[in-house]
Amino acid sequence: MSNGARLFKSLQYAVQTEPITVMSPCPISRLLRTGGAPRLSARLCSAIPWVAALVFPLAIAAQTQRSPEYDAVQHCLAQGWNTWDVYSVGAQVLLPEAFTIRVGLKNNSALNADAFLPDLLIGRRGKGEEDIVPGPHTWNGSYTELRVSWQRHELLLQTAHDGEDLVMLATPLASKTNLPPTLVFSTGVLWDFPGAARKFGDHIEFDNASRRICVYWTGQEQPTAALPIATPFFAAVFQNPIGLSTGRPRSVEQIRAILARERPASDNVAQAIESVIGWDTFFDPSKSRVISPVSRLWSTDWGGYVLFDWDTFFAASLAATGDRDLAYADAIETLQESTPAGFVPNYARAGGWKSFDRSEPPVGAITVLELYRKFHDGWFLRDTFAPLLRWNRWWDAHREHNGYLVLGSDPDNRPLNPDDDSIGTQQGAMYESGLDNSPMYDGAPFHPETNKIYLADVGLMSLYVADCDALAEIAVAMRKPVEEKELRTRGERYRAKLQTLWDEKTGIFLNKNLDTGILSPRLSPTNFYPLLAKAATPPQAARMVNEHLLNPNEFWGEWVIPSIARSDPAFRDQEYWRGRIWGPMNYLVYLGLLNYDQPAVRKQLAQKSLALFNQEWKVNGHVHENYNSITGIGDDVSSSDRFYHWGALLGLIDYLENSSRTEQSAASAF
Repeated sequence: MSNGARLFKSLQYAVQTEPITVMSPCPISRLLRTGGAPRLSARLCSAIPWVAALVFPLAIAAQTQRSPEYDAVQHCLAQGWNTWDVYSVGAQVLLPEAFTIRVGLKNNSALNADAFLPDLLIGRRGKGEEDIVPGPHTWNGSYTELRVSWQRHELLLQTAHDGEDLVMLATPLASKTNLPPTLVFSTGVLWDFPGAARKFGDHIEFDNASRRICVYWTGQEQPTAALPIATPFFAAVFQNPIGLSTGRPRSVEQIRAILARERPASDNVAQAIESVIGWDTFFDPSKSRVISPVSRLWSTDWGGYVLFDWDTFFAASLAATGDRDLAYADAIETLQESTPAGFVPNYARAGGWKSFDRSEPPVGAITVLELYRKFHDGWFLRDTFAPLLRWNRWWDAHREHNGYLVLGSDPDNRPLNPDDDSIGTQQGAMYESGLDNSPMYDGAPFHPETNKIYLADVGLMSLYVADCDALAEIAVAMRKPVEEKELRTRGERYRAKLQTLWDEKTGIFLNKNLDTGILSPRLSPTNFYPLLAKAATPPQAARMVNEHLLNPNEFWGEWVIPSIARSDPAFRDQEYWRGRIWGPMNYLVYLGLLNYDQPAVRKQLAQKSLALFNQEWKVNGHVHENYNSITGIGDDVSSSDRFYHWGALLGLIDYLENSSRTEQSAASAF
């Protein structure tokens, strides 16, 4: 039962009327109506405002149902030992039982410097927090490896599968304290799932109604001061390697042999992508699903998970390099977060809260078509076509102005997020671009009466035309001629309007102020997105590439592609979308180049993108949200998450460039 369902269940006891059905369109409305209203207790009446605020988003989220095929996909994904717990990469969880083994570390001192590290997360930056260098992580968790530095201690943590069993090995690498640390393996059952863990002398047993698993270790039990752990655990002085195994006892040497057998042999870009997505994939118990949000840090800050629109579609493209089921899950779960208004929101987070006022760039259809061309599952199109079509129609109905598409934020949509101050503002509309603080929108005309930015946006319109084209191809595959005609007609209409933004003098498509009719001279990688929409003629494409993309005063150089031209005053900011390099921009420009005869440029872009990705990945395991365009470093600012999966798009470009022509065709998606 979902959290929302549990809350409604509890409300049934306070409302003296017939039971409430959670699956109804708006269950809370049945509590709030006045004519013929049920009798409410005074305590419940006083609670209605916050009940409505909390339950309405949950009720909307609860209405999504899975097809049998997709339910089978999720069932296959949610199996076995893996890093399923969002709150720690040092925890191994067995699904579907939710049995959990957690690695912790205690710093010991003879005075007042004791400290305990119960959870491990990649990318934390605070004083006294752990620093983690993630290593290989296979799709199914059959092997994981990470290095941890904390309180002057360093350790290597490795895990592997041996059939249905799990083995773990913690190896001390260095300790620069007077007293050695204590290694702790704690056990339990997560998410209020049935079962328990109990300690019996030299081992711990997990048990529920259907399964019993024994856990053994190679350590020597250490009498410890009180640890903040309420479940059975092993604890030992950590001076030598300590192993743990389920099913039966294994020595350190036996565990090492299993680790050596399961460790990936390759160290190429495909393995890097697998590891990035592997570490960022976890189980969301609120909806019983496996998902790949942007990072664990973002998800824990947002209550357990956060799915950003285009970010998670890109995760599906990354997962498609090796895990079909995960790719499907990331695409479908993003679409299933669609709002009642019909669009995929900018964000959807734990608790059912979403950006009910705004969307984000429409890359869903090109992603779905890419996956279909690669895996050829018709049911996947059936599951995704309807929400994609509603979303496509929503853009035309709600963001059209003078024949162009513009950005907006609709404050009249319900429910409103009470903590989101950007709703109905220019900043809210800018968030819809996915380019939160881009200089392209500095000084752009915002109309509060419509809550829209009246700027004809080249990037948005290009992505929308590509969305129309891809969705029309999906309609062909599904034998839907009426919808195909609708989509092709709409795509051609916007493609024609996009052509009006071509500036012959400049040799590129430009954004236009729709109040004044003046074209904006500010250039971003989004000005190349007409290549993705096939809106540029071959001569226009050649000018765009030769005069702008390859121009070292604008976009070319050692590190590419900056999010605003090097000649723009905002380039010097090097803060977020003001000048830094972003994986999705490089990726979308690359997909556009696939539509034109530019093999040499594609190859150079792929090589430069991979070099940027590898610079920090090879050294410290970082895959950054964004990178400095001058130095190629991602760790120079705190606003660049150290393990944000779309940074791996920089590697995906090289993967596609060196793959078969068939794979490139699938990636271009139309």
